[in-house]
Amino acid sequence: MARTSPAAPLLDADLPLVAAPMAGGPTTLDLLAATTDAGAFAFLAGGYQTPDALADQVHHARDRGRPFGVNLFVPSAGPAPEPATLAAYARQIAPDAAAHDLSLETLLDAAQGSAPGSAPVADDDGWAAKIDLLRRDPVPVVSFTFGPPPAADVVALRAAGSVVLVTVTTPQEAAAAEELGADGLVVQGPGAGGHHGTWDPARAVGDEVTSDTVAAVVARSHLAVVAAGGVDGPSAVVRLLRAGAQAVAVGTLLLRTDEAGTSATHRDALADPRYTTTAVTRAFTGRPARALRNGFLARHDAHAPVAYPQVHHLTRELRRRAAAAGDAERLHLWAGTGHRAAATGPAAHVVHALAAGL
Repeated sequence: MARTSPAAPLLDADLPLVAAPMAGGPTTLDLLAATTDAGAFAFLAGGYQTPDALADQVHHARDRGRPFGVNLFVPSAGPAPEPATLAAYARQIAPDAAAHDLSLETLLDAAQGSAPGSAPVADDDGWAAKIDLLRRDPVPVVSFTFGPPPAADVVALRAAGSVVLVTVTTPQEAAAAEELGADGLVVQGPGAGGHHGTWDPARAVGDEVTSDTVAAVVARSHLAVVAAGGVDGPSAVVRLLRAGAQAVAVGTLLLRTDEAGTSATHRDALADPRYTTTAVTRAFTGRPARALRNGFLARHDAHAPVAYPQVHHLTRELRRRAAAAGDAERLHLWAGTGHRAAATGPAAHVVHALAAGL
């Protein structure tokens, strides 16, 4: 399979717009259908899904007859955190957990098993099974985030006929992804909502604008680029295309649309005048992610360890209960810097509005 170049189309869509994968609920088959019907390219979010659930989504997405992609989380390559580190953070967040009838012991059971001092729960998000699924049942595009996928998996997916994209956040990561054999790059700027794609979760996330990050990557790599992060309207799309991107991904602007699976608590918070700023934090999952600044973030950001996915498991039930109870102060309110432009209504309206400046 020939390497895609910036001169050749990277994604098969009418518009240079991409519905970004948003794991944990917001990305739905209805959202994929609405955005692709409007002319964008769309990704299914493979993260946090079981392999069987992902296979079902791939089957239904394929029935629509439009090209689409699947995004996967690359398993953490770093050492597991010490049990004492997780225990200390569990004690830190225990008062918030107690507000939803969760004990300290319940938190620790979720993160490191029931035995005192036991090793943190290992979780590769079903990596091998998902790679096997996508080898046996190929999709047009597979993208990766959280780090470089194994070279053998890149080779296998490309041999199966998939275009392989790797998420990068620096020119150095871009060069490594190109060496790995990727067909293209998703260049994520710090303004993106949700998890930051940095390969080093301990790295401090800067505040540069996405267009600068894209320009720096384009100067270093020959691969085609999808830009992501801080998109708040059509002028941002034009700016990123002029910086060298072949397409622009949007996520936060889709969170309040009719077809998104975003929880009601999250939807309401995005328009709530109490939440005016975002911040990058490890407080919810142990990996840097941009969210609306709420009480949980303010109380625990300084204490959160670099420990993904263990902190994710530690806080998961608390976050689930907070969402169900309408408790926005204890929920991971993922949001990019352009969140105030997120509007209700059909997702197609978002795509059409972003395309207006093209």
